[in-house]
Amino acid sequence: MSDLNYHHLRYFHEVAKDGNLTRTAERLNISQSALSTQIRTLEQRIGQPLFERRGRQLLLTEVGLVALDYSERIFEAGEELVATLRQATVGRQTLRVGAISTLSRNFQIGFLAPVIGRKDVEIVLRSGNAAMLFEALQSMALDVVLTTEPPARDVFSSFIAHRVAEQKVLLHGTPHRLRHATLEEVLTQEPVILPTDSSIRTGFDSLISRLGLRPQVVAEVDDMAMIRLLAREDAGIAITPAVVLADELREGLLMSAPFDLDIVEDFYAVTSQRRFPNPVVTELLEKARAPAK
Repeated sequence: MSDLNYHHLRYFHEVAKDGNLTRTAERLNISQSALSTQIRTLEQRIGQPLFERRGRQLLLTEVGLVALDYSERIFEAGEELVATLRQATVGRQTLRVGAISTLSRNFQIGFLAPVIGRKDVEIVLRSGNAAMLFEALQSMALDVVLTTEPPARDVFSSFIAHRVAEQKVLLHGTPHRLRHATLEEVLTQEPVILPTDSSIRTGFDSLISRLGLRPQVVAEVDDMAMIRLLAREDAGIAITPAVVLADELREGLLMSAPFDLDIVEDFYAVTSQRRFPNPVVTELLEKARAPAK
């Protein structure tokens, strides 16, 4: 086994992030000379310089950049290992879930249903925008992010987007609004409630362009919960997957029109590549992929 001293590596990591020896020493409450000694010892072990000095600023050499990349992965793995073992010790696992704030609550409940109410699992649910949630996933503050749009591969190359469901997008409304015989009649004679979701909106724009229609859009909403309320209040025809309005459809308050819009919305559970993945996430992904019985 390598005789690399992880204490030295930790000090190097802190200096590399700060770029200033004095500032790092003050933050860590050690002397600057002691910190310099730790860095020199690591450089001697590696056999190459990690920094070059420019004025008062320390800049990483090419070797230093490689060492920083490895050190970050080493410490992330260590934190992940401690968290995993701590959960195993206490016999209760924490599932940290992020969900895009516009995502259907019904879909979230459906995905989490296998572990809701389990005494050995604590669910921490956090909502927000994609950038905030993916950053939290990258720093391991979250175990999984639920979304309808996979992350950009060029930005988050370490993420895995698991497509766990797909639903047809249909027209939904009160029975009197769906009395028309054709799709064209519905879209020209009834007001429309549109989500700003890019995939649904793109598909809908393509549909009306193909049909040569100009529907009356009564509302454009970025929150599926608000679309649900507007549809319940009979504000217009909602263009959404059925899961958004599952309760209203089941109770007969709303109904789905029998027209195929040829629009599908995908649902993703996004995880990061981890050496010690949360076993609860693994279980949920397996159940989400399993065919319904």
